[in-house]
Amino acid sequence: MRVVIGLGFLVHGLTKLNRGPAKFGALLNQLGIPLPLPTAWLTTATEIVGGIALIVGAFVALAAIPLIATMLVAMFTIHIHNGFSAVNTIGLTPAGPLFGPPGYEINLLYIAGLVALALGGPTAASLDALRRRRGDSSRGG
Repeated sequence: MRVVIGLGFLVHGLTKLNRGPAKFGALLNQLGIPLPLPTAWLTTATEIVGGIALIVGAFVALAAIPLIATMLVAMFTIHIHNGFSAVNTIGLTPAGPLFGPPGYEINLLYIAGLVALALGGPTAASLDALRRRRGDSSRGG
């Protein structure tokens, strides 16, 4: 779960970086978010660094906090107006279904996953567990 959620954040952050945070900043500006360009850079960095932290299992509980914050902001500024469902089918064309903007379902799933990771403690295949084992051995126990 940690790797999948981490990859989700990493991919979203890298997409923002590749498109240029200024484009994301323009969207934030339209939404009335204060300091849109610095906020765009901060969000991009949070998703990239937080995603990597989750993937390798380093400081997972700490990394979850700003990642949850980004999900809450996205949920209450963008997705809440589109209803719950992440898949909003608004029509059917000869090429297949036509989808509208996603609701807040995915935001809630990410938040629930992050809370579970933060409260669940480190898994065996994580840097947090490795740090814990090294700390225990250095104390003689």
